Amino acid sequence: MAPTRTIALDARAVARTLRRMADEVVELFDGTDDLIVVGIQRRGVQLADRLVQMINEREGVQIPRGALDITLYRDDLQTVGPRPVVGKTHLPWALDGKRVVIVDDVLYTGRTIRAALDELADFGRPARIALAVLVDRGGRELPIHADIVGKTMDVPRGARIDVLVSELDGEDAVVLVPAEGE
Repeated sequence: MAPTRTIALDARAVARTLRRMADEVVELFDGTDDLIVVGIQRRGVQLADRLVQMINEREGVQIPRGALDITLYRDDLQTVGPRPVVGKTHLPWALDGKRVVIVDDVLYTGRTIRAALDELADFGRPARIALAVLVDRGGRELPIHADIVGKTMDVPRGARIDVLVSELDGEDAVVLVPAEGE
């Protein structure tokens, strides 16, 4: 029997959370000057798109939005398999002196963010980098924290958080999936 999934955030809660996070991005940087929002493939890109759209509408600006695929920067690449699926990195501007917000769906061990920072370094030296995540589930293996967190969740060992986005999954939700056998 499959484990029982628990909806932590439904579509309305995801939308409210992203609106709050968009406001927090503008607040953190005291405006939108020199701001670039970069989503981490896969679901971080869709979340970044939404944050940028909300900021653009509220602030009357056009913020650049990029995408990072950190697959080849992972420290566990050898465990991924012989042919990792590599998505698209899209950063068509110099990052020197810019203020960058990295957006991801779930912050867990911190290793994805470390890889993202390594990749960003190949594109220049931003004035500041901040991290925005929809869910912080704890369990860090590296000293990395998010500047903007949509929801903090205490997730039991072996369980996982699935972030669903309508663009890829047909619905918006944050789902807690318990460990097998629970």
